Amino acid sequence: MKHRGTILFFAGFAGMSFLGWFAFPRVLYRSAAQPVQFSHRLHTGDKGGMKCEDCHAVLADGSFSGIPKLEKCAGCHAAALKNTDAEKRMIKDYIEPNREIPWLVYSRQPENVRFSHVFHVKLAQLPCERCHPGDGASDTPRAYQEDRVSGYSRDIWGASMSRLVRRDRPGMKMDDCMDCHERQSAADSCLTCHK
Repeated sequence: MKHRGTILFFAGFAGMSFLGWFAFPRVLYRSAAQPVQFSHRLHTGDKGGMKCEDCHAVLADGSFSGIPKLEKCAGCHAAALKNTDAEKRMIKDYIEPNREIPWLVYSRQPENVRFSHVFHVKLAQLPCERCHPGDGASDTPRAYQEDRVSGYSRDIWGASMSRLVRRDRPGMKMDDCMDCHERQSAADSCLTCHK
């Protein structure tokens, strides 16, 4: 058993690598459902006809509205339009009591990061689908996965924490931003994105 130590080392290394790359991310994140099963497809498709900016607009002061306020939803849904269970629940739980929907935010950034939709959507004229692929055609919100330690969404890392596998949905790590800025020949000074 001359190689026993080497075999044990590599077996331990392989086991820890497996735990670190595959098991740990499954334990690290908790999943939660959005409070309303919202269908982007129903609102933006042939029958809905709405555009992203109808609900996610740049405001007069230059800020971005992000998740629409309840009054935006209540403008159309004061009474049920499609008579679905999800719509009835939304009206009963949020619109009638005039209570904001507590959406789980996929894109919440650390306090020292400044991200402007205005620069990306208005000035750079990037389509929403560039960073939010498939959202406009979805029937239900994606599962929200929250890091149990930091409290941030898994969307910050992107679908693959190891970054060995790239997915359709880009992450929101600094490297992702820098890669895109480099491809677009956009500004890349520290103060462009950091407070």
